[in-house]
Amino acid sequence: MNIHPRDVNTTPDRDEAEAALDVLRRWAARASATEISLLDPAVARLLPGSVPSNYPDLSRRYPEDFVADEAYRDTLPDLQNGPASLIRGAKQQIQHVGISNFRLPIRFHRKNGDDLTLETSVTGTVSLDAEKKGINMSRIMRSFYKHAERTFSFEVMEAALDDYMTDLDTFDARIQMRFSYPDKVRSLRSGLEGYQYYDIALELVETDGERLKIMHLDYVYSSTCPCSLELSEHARSARGQLATPHSQRSVARISVVVDCNADCLWFEDLIALCRRAVPTETQVMVKREDEQAFAELNAANPIFVEDAARLFCAELLADHHIGDFRVIASHQESLHSHDAVSVLTEGPTFASASLDPRLFTTLFHVG
Repeated sequence: MNIHPRDVNTTPDRDEAEAALDVLRRWAARASATEISLLDPAVARLLPGSVPSNYPDLSRRYPEDFVADEAYRDTLPDLQNGPASLIRGAKQQIQHVGISNFRLPIRFHRKNGDDLTLETSVTGTVSLDAEKKGINMSRIMRSFYKHAERTFSFEVMEAALDDYMTDLDTFDARIQMRFSYPDKVRSLRSGLEGYQYYDIALELVETDGERLKIMHLDYVYSSTCPCSLELSEHARSARGQLATPHSQRSVARISVVVDCNADCLWFEDLIALCRRAVPTETQVMVKREDEQAFAELNAANPIFVEDAARLFCAELLADHHIGDFRVIASHQESLHSHDAVSVLTEGPTFASASLDPRLFTTLFHVG
């Protein structure tokens, strides 16, 4: 049996093209602006009113006198707030999505009653439901700016958090502010004064309807190795050999949950707590008598990295302002080519089975 193929005309004629165009326009009449925005631009140009009639001969002059009124704004596509059908990848809840490191000047209270304006880096994030495409991230900044002119505190952070949780219709959220806080420090013996700068971060976290206020502080100190100190003294006494113990610049990152029912925990209070725990803080202004005093202070307070974590812990446990806490210490050794590190946590807030792979590399103080 012979089968003769049908003579199929693969080139549509004008009537078929016009019929297809009619189908496209009837579809567009019922489609949303988001659906139309996803069309191939070559197809979208076939829709009436979608582009200038002389497209693609577009104006290259910036229209300085153009005003985007409400009616025009309503026509703008908004893919981030599009339907769930536009989600790419798995339809999973995202715990944190937002913006990091937008900066603005913020005023802070000092314990002595003064106010201080500091450049502050802000991170703001919210959770995202599995059925939502995305968030309008500029709303986080707009919410924050509404409160930025007020003298800052955890209470104002809460007001900003309330605003953008409402604006973005989310259930969990977080604000973090990072800044370098100056505090005047007196030298050990000469009476000179200079400013020590402390890296501080304030964090406000809401999860499952509960809020946590967290303060982070990086404290920089000198650590003299107790083993090296004893070996140096042995060389002196046993063989008359001059020897010096090794010591190094070290960093502790102290993170504390602030008790909402206690009175204010000032930045200066947390700094003073660290000085009581480990008094060998690096110095700002020194003369010869101060340098000698610092050597004596180190000899009186030799510490391993394990000692440092426990000394900070003892002071933190005794402070009624503080709930859960974490101590991360890094002694950046002058003896070894590697660092000595320790992590100590109290309570569930900072407990974690895993560590950021680059956590300890962030505990590096650049002079």
